[in-house]
Amino acid sequence: MHNDSPHVSRRADAYPDLDHVYAQCSGPGGLRLAEHMAEAMGLRNAATLVDIGSNRGLGTCFLAKEYGVTALALDPWEDREDSRPMVDHVADNARAWGVTDRVFALRAGVPDTGFASRSFDFAYSTTTLEMIRSLQGEAGYQAALGEVHRILKPGGVFGLGEPMHLEVPIPDDLRPYVTRGDFSWAECFSDLTSTVAQVSKAGFEIVHAEYAADATAWWDEFARHDPFAKADPDGDPTTLRVDAGRWTSFGIVIARKPDAGRD
Repeated sequence: MHNDSPHVSRRADAYPDLDHVYAQCSGPGGLRLAEHMAEAMGLRNAATLVDIGSNRGLGTCFLAKEYGVTALALDPWEDREDSRPMVDHVADNARAWGVTDRVFALRAGVPDTGFASRSFDFAYSTTTLEMIRSLQGEAGYQAALGEVHRILKPGGVFGLGEPMHLEVPIPDDLRPYVTRGDFSWAECFSDLTSTVAQVSKAGFEIVHAEYAADATAWWDEFARHDPFAKADPDGDPTTLRVDAGRWTSFGIVIARKPDAGRD
């Protein structure tokens, strides 16, 4: 389940303003992560995609513009910076990117989407479902995966990208950092093997799973460019410095709903 071949970014390189990218995306990776996952998922022109936990929707717009999908961005939360609904930011970004005909936003989340079963060709979610794990435990996480499975068409593909930890115990000197505050990393992060098991339990066939080879670079970008990380250097940037790659990583799971999959 490991892939040691780094993905050489091409499309994401056309958007080099990382301060802007990280102000519009959540977690590590930015548009490099979106491209990596799009390639692994096999996104195709004119397909339908639901982006679960879209944040401000920059990644959604990138996928619509660069891969030609029609995307529905879901996010139930308000923005931490200006308290506007995230979906308002999605609409702003869709206008800025010229994709208002292919990016739509809905203030909703899993498992309460309200969509009909078998609605989408692709589902995409990054740095989102681990928050449900923190809020609602493993049962809530499993319910979210079940909803993703239900709303995908048979044969549909689910791309899941999450901050994860390596399959090692938390180093003693790191523990105080990853257990502090709301949504602590120890509460949110799981490991790749456990995540694959949960995705499989929801009825998916696993196509590919990896600890991303570029995880360290993505976390380094996050620490340098994320506005909240820059504003609080004693927070996540210090955690990453103390960690030094011993525990924190980033996992990607690509899964397929069987053609005869249950809804």
